[in-house]
Amino acid sequence: MTRRWDMYKRQPGFVLGFHGCDQRVGESVLAGERHLTPSTNPYDWLGSGIYFWESSPARALQFAEAAASTAKMITKGNIKTPFVLGAIIDLGNCFNLIDASALKELREAYDFVSSALAATELPKNVGGPDKLMRNLDRAVLETMHQLRAGFHEASRATPPYDTVRSPFGEGGELYPGSGFSSKAHIQIAVRNSDCIRGYFRPIQR
Repeated sequence: MTRRWDMYKRQPGFVLGFHGCDQRVGESVLAGERHLTPSTNPYDWLGSGIYFWESSPARALQFAEAAASTAKMITKGNIKTPFVLGAIIDLGNCFNLIDASALKELREAYDFVSSALAATELPKNVGGPDKLMRNLDRAVLETMHQLRAGFHEASRATPPYDTVRSPFGEGGELYPGSGFSSKAHIQIAVRNSDCIRGYFRPIQR
């Protein structure tokens, strides 16, 4: 496993994340009655974790509203009243998929999965042009975490990732001929819940 540039995987400072959910869940978290729980769906884009939209309460609200209004299952939780919950996140040791070394590590994990499952069919990303059900990506990401854990146990050299972060282009062209996507965003999956330093109610103004 490649370990060059590992000292730069730890991100300085905090980021603001926004989670789209049902109002009942959000109010319960704000009241200190519960913590958000990790998503473990087989199609999760960034693998297991507590999901946030980075710096975009508007995108979190769009997601919650879509989940409340569609018959399609886009989240396991039942959303009746769309709500946005803010969080202060320490990215910690971050698997940051805008970093070339992270992309290389993920490709190495794919090669391992492809070889290990050579006799069977690999999971597939499906669900239209945006590939909304990312079974392959989740399998590769979880394998990467498992490989890293194995190396860490053997040599103490590869600490586990606290968070996974990636930009996504989604939703087609923002305007005709555009290189921008209409639903472009950055997602964060928090694997170590201690990295969520606090929750807050976003101010709408």
